[in-house]
Amino acid sequence: MFNTRTQSVEISDMMPKPLANIAPNTFEFEVLPLVKPTGFREYDARWWFNGIGKEKAPELNLTGVQALGLGMATLFHELGVEPKVVTGHDFRSISQPIKNALILGLTQGGCEVMDVGLALSPMVYWSQFELDAPCCAMVTASHNENGWTGVKMGANKPLTFGPEEMGRLKEIVMGGAFVEREGGKHYRVEGIREKYIASVSDGVKLSRPLRVIAACGNGTAGAFAPDALRAMGAEVIEMDCNLDMTFPKYNPNPEDSEMLHAMAAAVREHGADVALGFDGDGDRCGVVDNTGEEIFADKIGLMLARDLSKQYPNAKFVVDVKSTGLYKTDPVLKENGATVDYYKTGHSYIKRRTNELGALAGFEKSGHFFFRPPIGLGYDCGLVAAKAVLQMLDRNPGKTMAELKGELGTAWTSLTMSPHCDDETKYGIVDKMVEEYQGLNGTEILGRKVVDVNTVNGARVTLEDGSWVLVRASSNKPELVVVVESMASEADMKDLFHKEVKPRLGKHPEVGAYNQEI
Repeated sequence: MFNTRTQSVEISDMMPKPLANIAPNTFEFEVLPLVKPTGFREYDARWWFNGIGKEKAPELNLTGVQALGLGMATLFHELGVEPKVVTGHDFRSISQPIKNALILGLTQGGCEVMDVGLALSPMVYWSQFELDAPCCAMVTASHNENGWTGVKMGANKPLTFGPEEMGRLKEIVMGGAFVEREGGKHYRVEGIREKYIASVSDGVKLSRPLRVIAACGNGTAGAFAPDALRAMGAEVIEMDCNLDMTFPKYNPNPEDSEMLHAMAAAVREHGADVALGFDGDGDRCGVVDNTGEEIFADKIGLMLARDLSKQYPNAKFVVDVKSTGLYKTDPVLKENGATVDYYKTGHSYIKRRTNELGALAGFEKSGHFFFRPPIGLGYDCGLVAAKAVLQMLDRNPGKTMAELKGELGTAWTSLTMSPHCDDETKYGIVDKMVEEYQGLNGTEILGRKVVDVNTVNGARVTLEDGSWVLVRASSNKPELVVVVESMASEADMKDLFHKEVKPRLGKHPEVGAYNQEI
């Protein structure tokens, strides 16, 4: 005969307040939410997820992801938007289970979640319009190496969260200020990939044959970019387009020299007209011309602005403060009445500014391109950027990418230099530099008059010949950001750094060593 006992069981639907640190491979790690506060960035969220057996400890667990989803649902309701959310995931071993945990939290918070499956970030943004959903939550670590995860999110299409929304989300999640609601539901949406590719390529039929290298670094874009480019009429040569979540060659990042060198070699081998490289979640596009030379994204933006301003007179364009000063001196833009606004570095900032001003397009030096109607819907999409490049080539028969680049003015631009400066002091140093440079407005630097001091993001100081220097604080590292550009010569570019910016920063002992010099 068996004796039975009745035990009381506590049933609770309350999510525990997340912890900032839990030892992996423990009971606590399995049942309690781990969310490291530093994962909340200015525009999105990023955490190191794979920690067991690694030197780096995990910053997030699946229960923490559920807490994040519940926090997002709480914020969506707080913002007063309809709680309909499109979600998708990139091609990584950890992305789908992370998305499932996120969905659990979103539905727990009363959201209707529409899952479009494996996706590029811009496919999720496009789906917000297609499915009439105000909110999005894309699980991706973009171009970060394996082991990282993250979420790009928004509640006001075509925009994604900026610092204010991310700060509030952090408060909700880390403070455990969750609000659970009834009515949450989740369902899959099939066929979005095909509709998205058709939409991106709609209305494009190249009138001349263009041989295009599609470089995807074995990332998610490999399942999208070749088909989209072929639908536009290009002859596509695939380069690392097979999906491989181990990223066997390099991270899919068209800013990285390893990927760019591989793209250049492919152009030369196949005699291609252009190589188009896409990052891990497909919202950025990098370009290598027909000679195998990289064209930095700000120069691609200028080439596109020149081309588009002929079709759309008096168009407005937005660029970030790290971009070339050639926008201000370009004769084609002046002739076509185009205006250019230099704004804060950061894809979320440029996206918002482009939409606020009703600009035709926005360009960020990191490779984010934002096209508004009639070209795009206002968000960053690597495939739409690729389409714009191919259409530019098609509208200029007989000219190569290298020849179109050669029509730009000449500027000597430094690499981005990043002297160390602690997070606690970097903004104070930049404030002092801004005040100092504002005081120099109208005076001379190295024999040229200071004609403008743009303080929207640190100090961008423009001289009368169009040369400029920039000092700003890094958004996510304990560093300053220094860039100089000369319209005169390489030697002058070096002087702007060694004789102007470096001595001025050198007066502040808080500023440490540079990552590199020129």
